[in-house]
Amino acid sequence: MTQVFHTESKIVLTCNKRLAPYLQQEVEALGFKPTRVFQTGIELNGTVNDCIPLNLNLRCASQVLYSLKTFTAVDPTQLYDELVQIKWEELIDFSGYFSVTSNVNNEHVLTPLFANVKVKDAIVDRIRSVKDIRPNSGSDGNKTVVHLYWQDDRAEIFLDTAGETLAKHSYRKIPGKAPMLEALATATIMATNWDRNSTFINPMCGSGTLAIEAALMATDKHPGLFRMNYGFMHILGYEEEVFFAERRKLKDKAKKEINFRIIATDLSADAVDIAQKNAKTAGVEHLIEFNVCDFADTDVPEQPGVVMFNPEYGERLGTHSKLEVTYKRMGDFMKQRCLGYRGYIFTGNPDLAKKIGLRASRKIEFYNGKLDCRLLEYELYQGTRQEDKRDDA
Repeated sequence: MTQVFHTESKIVLTCNKRLAPYLQQEVEALGFKPTRVFQTGIELNGTVNDCIPLNLNLRCASQVLYSLKTFTAVDPTQLYDELVQIKWEELIDFSGYFSVTSNVNNEHVLTPLFANVKVKDAIVDRIRSVKDIRPNSGSDGNKTVVHLYWQDDRAEIFLDTAGETLAKHSYRKIPGKAPMLEALATATIMATNWDRNSTFINPMCGSGTLAIEAALMATDKHPGLFRMNYGFMHILGYEEEVFFAERRKLKDKAKKEINFRIIATDLSADAVDIAQKNAKTAGVEHLIEFNVCDFADTDVPEQPGVVMFNPEYGERLGTHSKLEVTYKRMGDFMKQRCLGYRGYIFTGNPDLAKKIGLRASRKIEFYNGKLDCRLLEYELYQGTRQEDKRDDA
């Protein structure tokens, strides 16, 4: 069992719904070959040592799960009987601490907490029977994390080598009002096909997540540079030199400067202050031009690129006279000031989207939490489509 760092098994990378295509791009860019892609994740094969670069590099992932055992379990008793056979004493330091998470859908289990307790009991009983010492356990995910996947009578037990979620990128100390999850922000930027080498404008920037993620992507700075604790560090057999070698690679490839402009504005001075502080924590505050202003007064450089809004979208139904005006003004701003750019508006309100007054060339599906959202793409031609076609001819 202590050889998990060097033994290949199934690895499952989880992500929020609809982020899997972007996660797949990241995984393949790292040189890994997915064996399966599904709605909320990706499967591949590798060792726990392979999980280390995955944890440090991936922007769109939530968990990096290393499979220990797949088995049949009709009820909690059978689950316990299977789990108590695993040599947990070779995986978890008996003087340490572990937590259990789960994804359970079984007719005998009314709450996942009950399944978690069964897993915890099996681990504790096994280690106590071998070492005569009881490890501590609880809900904190900052040490060893064990994950149970149990659907009907099919169960699989994993080591969660991430521990606390990877979807938060560890630089956002002040969230601000209704912030966008960092993993979602990254995926939406990837969906624009921005080349990471041209103007990026983020009016109505809020706590700055989109602008900061754009700066991190442009400089090839990965989330592993902001975090020093992962689940894999608390598994017996961990070789810290592997982690430090990977972290050194991240440091060496990160760029310090860019030769184009990233602009973030907001009407709220408080929002811009929060965004600047978050950018400072991420080490990219010198790369982003922050301004307090109405979005319509945002500076738009002649060198085109991407302009991206993540406005409020309120409830799906109801009167939104103020927001309706805002959405129309966003459309006017893009049409009048952003010619040559590609414009994007992320919204969960299709009624408000109609007020933008531009025809979307793409509607890319995302979820923000449980809310069904769209990233609307607008090609902001310099002239009319007919003129463009004549130029092509």
